[in-house]
Amino acid sequence: MVGLIVNLVCAWLLGDHHHDHHHEHDHHHDLNLRSAYIHVLTDAATSVLAIIALFAGKLWGASWLDPVMGIVGAFLVSAWAFGLVRDTGRVLLDANMDDLVVEEVREVIAEVDPDARISDLHVWRVGKGKYSVILALESQNGMIPQEFRDALSIHEELVHITVEITSKV
Repeated sequence: MVGLIVNLVCAWLLGDHHHDHHHEHDHHHDLNLRSAYIHVLTDAATSVLAIIALFAGKLWGASWLDPVMGIVGAFLVSAWAFGLVRDTGRVLLDANMDDLVVEEVREVIAEVDPDARISDLHVWRVGKGKYSVILALESQNGMIPQEFRDALSIHEELVHITVEITSKV
């Protein structure tokens, strides 16, 4: 019972953190905070299932309810974990390439050097609304990577920018 209370307090604190500091309702994008929140919620839910099974077994002799509640808890944890793994996999597999920030990167490069060709571009989310960019360009205009980094840095969501330039052949 103490564990349930601790988990509910932790869930409340983590939930409170979501609402106080993430007004855009973008808390699903902070995977660390989300995984902690899901962890304490699943702990609380499985504690409730165990308490129900304990009382049902004691009051009505329904000892079969303990393994059933264990299976229900396993399905519950699996369902929540699947969503977290899916979203984490999107980050790890560079699936943010359809985000608006990618188009912003392309636009900035075209403004700085209309003749530059993007030969490789990777953008991935590294935090809530924050992205890292690795960019390889082909250009003959003698520009240096810092010029492109400076132009891209006006976008506050780009927190780590790597630019490599090779000459066109």
